[in-house]
Parts: sequence; structure tokens; C-alpha cells
Amino acid sequence: MSSGRAVRLTRLCLISPDAARLAQFYQDACGCRVVASEMLTEATATRLAGVRGAAHSVLLRLGAQQLQLLQPVALGRGYPPGVSACDLRFQHFAIVVEDMQRAYAHLRQVAGWAAISTHGPQRLPASSGGVTAFKFRDPDGHPLELLEFPASPSAPVAVPARAAMLFRGIDHSAIVVADSSRSIAFYENLGLQVSARSINQGPEQQRLDGLEEVRVEVTALSTAQAPPHLELLCYRAPAPGTGPGTGPGTGQAGRSTVGAAHGHSNDVAATRLVFAGERPGAAPRQLIDPDGHRLMVC
Repeated sequence: MSSGRAVRLTRLCLISPDAARLAQFYQDACGCRVVASEMLTEATATRLAGVRGAAHSVLLRLGAQQLQLLQPVALGRGYPPGVSACDLRFQHFAIVVEDMQRAYAHLRQVAGWAAISTHGPQRLPASSGGVTAFKFRDPDGHPLELLEFPASPSAPVAVPARAAMLFRGIDHSAIVVADSSRSIAFYENLGLQVSARSINQGPEQQRLDGLEEVRVEVTALSTAQAPPHLELLCYRAPAPGTGPGTGPGTGQAGRSTVGAAHGHSNDVAATRLVFAGERPGAAPRQLIDPDGHRLMVC
């Protein structure tokens, strides 16, 4: 019996060469706390996380959301250099902050990260949600974003405010896709629904992404229980790319062929989205979307 359709994005799973070290970074930089640290057997790591072989797992919590760091014994390749914000391998997650100036000042006191955005946090125009955002990489190369929503009665409340919490929780994971319609069809078949769409462009978006002449179609997809939600980023300009020799091959039912855009399951760039299925306790499903992004329904 399969796990059925996805009803909730339960956690994001990052591959790391040193899960304990990376966990310390997320505690220091983003206010996460460790809730579990254990060695997963080969069978458990394969079944629940889709990695090959045994792995050290560190589970972090931020607000009501979870982030899992996995260190496979048989570690794959490191995060590839030169992956820009419009690359099909690019997948980031957004942490909601109460005050961007304070959060950015706090981050600057922590070592190990590298900026993607230029000129610091960027306030996007109202047509792009009016949010203030800043993109950067963690010490292993995984992209992430700090996100502050505007103080407005009409602004979305993605993560509820909590007393004395500068870093409030994870709002979404965003993936770069080559074709919005194709990816929407894939994720709607999984149980997600389109909840918002916009075209983001202009100098603020260019500075946020560290790119020139940006025009990106943003599609938000939500499960029955959210947050977090999923965002599809389809770059009209610059054209999406995956670097030499790593273009996405697409097989039947929207599955990427082996060795596609994200390489192999134990590579540092092989981030997973882990969804809860509508039938708890059913056998987990490991899937790959049309652009090589990995996900599981448990």
C-alpha cells in the first residue's frame, strides 16, 4: 500500500559531510535547536530518507518546522561550484524573521556562510509581495533565505509570531523549474494546489538573486496543512541552466533519469522534501520531479 497523496510538508532534508558541525551553524545563525541525533541503519536511512547506506541524522526544529541534516557514511560529491539562483539544481528554503535588520546583524556575527544576494537584504516591490529578503549559503553550500513580511493587515501570516523569537520558522522551500505548467501538473497529482502566482523582476530581484536582467515566474503550491509550502521558480531570464553535462533527462511519469540535474542520492546538493501522506504508516515513496528534485511521501 502506498502512502497516497501528500497532505503536509513535514521536513526538509539536507545532506552534509559533517551533520554535527552544520547543526551548530544553524543553532548559532538561525536559532534552531537540536531535538534528536542518532545513527540510522542502512535500511532505515534508505527507507525514510532515500540515501544509500547508514547515515548520522540530526533533527533540528525552528518554530513548528523541522530540518533534518543527514551525514551518509558513503558521502557523495560536495555541493557543486557555480550553481546560480536560476540553475535547475538550485533549491533554497526561507526562514521567516521578525526583524530583518536584527536578523541580518545577527547572521553577520556568525562565521561560515557566503552571500548570494548583493548589497544586503532587499525590499521587493508590492507586485512581488513587498517582502524583505536575503539569500545566502550555509557552510556546506546549501542556499537559504531570510524573509520578513511587510507590516500590513493584508500581508500573509505564514508563520505565527512567537514571543522573543527573532527567527520564527520555515515558510517554504523553493525549487527552480524549467516549465511551470509541467511542474504544477506533477505536484498537483501529488496533492498540492496552486495558492499564489506572480512575476518577479526589477533591480531588487536582481540584487536578491545575484543575477542580471531577472524575470522569474513564481508559483506557490500548498498542501492541506501548511506552512511550509513549496514554491516553483521558473526563470524566463536568465535562462535556467544546470552547468556542463548535468542537464535534466526526463523519463516516464515525470521522473528524471539517473544522474540528472541533482546527481546521486548521497551528494550534498541532493536535498529532499519529505511529505506526510494521507495514509500514515504506509510504505514511503521516493520520487524525483521533472527537474531532478528529490522528494518522499511517508
